[in-house]
Amino acid sequence: MAENPTPEVHRLKANSVGLVGVVFMAVATAAPITAMTGNLPIAVGFGNGTGAPAGYLFATLVLTVFSVGYVAMAKRITAAGAFYGYISHGLGRIAGMASGMLAVLAYIVFEASIVGVFSYFAKTTVADQLGVDLPWILYAAVMLAVTAVLSYFDINLTAKALGVMLVAEIAVLFAVATAVLIAGGGPDGIPVEPINPKNAFTGTSAGLGLFFAFWSWVGFESTAMYGEESRNPKRVIPRATLISVIGVGLFYIYVSWMTIAGNGLAGSVKLSASASPLDLFFEPTRTFIGAWAVDAFQWLLLTGSFACGMAFHQCASRYLYAIGREGFLHPALGRTHARHGSPYIASFTQSVIAVALVAAFWLAGEDPYIHLYTLLAILGTMAILIVQTLCSFAVIGYFRKNHPEDRHWFKTLTAPLLGGVGMIAVVVLLVMNMETAAGLAADSLFFKAIPWIVGAVFFGGLGLGFYLKAKRPERYEVIGRIVLEDAAERTDGEAPSPPPYRRADIPSPSRRAPMARTTPMHLLKNLAAEHAAARRLNIPVDELRGLRADALGRRSLLSTPPPPASPSAWVSARPSPPRPPPRTRP
Repeated sequence: MAENPTPEVHRLKANSVGLVGVVFMAVATAAPITAMTGNLPIAVGFGNGTGAPAGYLFATLVLTVFSVGYVAMAKRITAAGAFYGYISHGLGRIAGMASGMLAVLAYIVFEASIVGVFSYFAKTTVADQLGVDLPWILYAAVMLAVTAVLSYFDINLTAKALGVMLVAEIAVLFAVATAVLIAGGGPDGIPVEPINPKNAFTGTSAGLGLFFAFWSWVGFESTAMYGEESRNPKRVIPRATLISVIGVGLFYIYVSWMTIAGNGLAGSVKLSASASPLDLFFEPTRTFIGAWAVDAFQWLLLTGSFACGMAFHQCASRYLYAIGREGFLHPALGRTHARHGSPYIASFTQSVIAVALVAAFWLAGEDPYIHLYTLLAILGTMAILIVQTLCSFAVIGYFRKNHPEDRHWFKTLTAPLLGGVGMIAVVVLLVMNMETAAGLAADSLFFKAIPWIVGAVFFGGLGLGFYLKAKRPERYEVIGRIVLEDAAERTDGEAPSPPPYRRADIPSPSRRAPMARTTPMHLLKNLAAEHAAARRLNIPVDELRGLRADALGRRSLLSTPPPPASPSAWVSARPSPPRPPPRTRP
């Protein structure tokens, strides 16, 4: 393999977040309160009607199947550019580059779109409750500034802020739904028709309802982006992904079902199609809890959309960082802060892009909700759904060539195949219902350009991949290959030996003779010794590993991965230490 043209790799801060933090980041990206208030009224009023909860049930099943293959990949590859790395390993570097560019596009525009909906909610809420009418661009500026400042610091700070806002928005939705359930429902009691699976495919436009159901999950896949910063990513990321998909799905089903029950079947459709679709939530909140809860609900719409925008900012920053550290776009994007371990340059770049997008819509006199939010959300959704589709087939391609011990008829073949087919169906639903989803913005020039923008970015990525393969092969080899060293793929025959430590006061690796196979206890002992040494020296574990790597002139912890090998091949290839002479009795 050609030499890595980016020998010095800046690392994200390891062990910054645990399982709960990663789940919070992913669920905040999905934004339950924004997804419910924005998507459910459209699904009920113009889509599959009162069968919308069944649509969420169907989407939960499809995305769970998709996640099975996604999780299998996450257990083998840990990288900040999740889809970018997965597709590069499964479908090849050229497809990986095209998918990486699409993912960057999606997450970049998602933040700006959420700034639009936040500004709309802020303007209307402050005007209604405080009597102060300010331009929406001021609220947008505040959100962009606060997001930029928080993202400069450790990811743990952002996770805590998101956690507080996320718990608040989930609590109010859960409280309203539970109040309806305890009261026995509204005019029709607790009807079972909304959760009958066949009703997911009924109504005025079942395809539109199903599309908005799937749209409510956009962002759940962001769990894998935090693998390099999480504790024990091989366990945390798979668990966080499944918790996010299944947990959010059950929550959506419950809230949408009880919301329809609180308004009644006919009343739900009428309110959703009215000039005030948010009354679908406000009416049961006022009836079953009180008028004060409606005021609280409005404020939580602000915090929920703010949390969503900040989470998307983190996603975009990590994709820019992942591509930048490989020397693409600009290598400065791959730098991390010396103290906080954050991708601060990529984060600042994302802030500048978001400001430019928001300012462009403002200068053009566009509405923050109808144009800024809707158009950019459709653009980002189309891009990310295509990437998710490719990722499903990348799982099949990856395990067909690697890790025969992990191949499974369902986990690595049937599930990703069904998930990929399901994602193709969702893309088709988007194309068929895109004009309806755009609403009043469907007549704009930007709306008509959305498919062309997505196509240009994707085929531009393909072209860049082919160019690098032909003209810059040393750069081509790096595409999607910078991953955590302990997650790096190794081919049979290459067995890296553990490097010695640089300083004498750092304990050397175990001197026991190599075992026939690697056992969990053996790995735990080495890991414990490593962490103990780091505590004694008062340095992070990743810095300790860097010292070890520097001692032998090896690549840093994040490096172009060597080819894969099974653990048994690695252990058997290590030279046995010299044995002391036998002791004899006098």
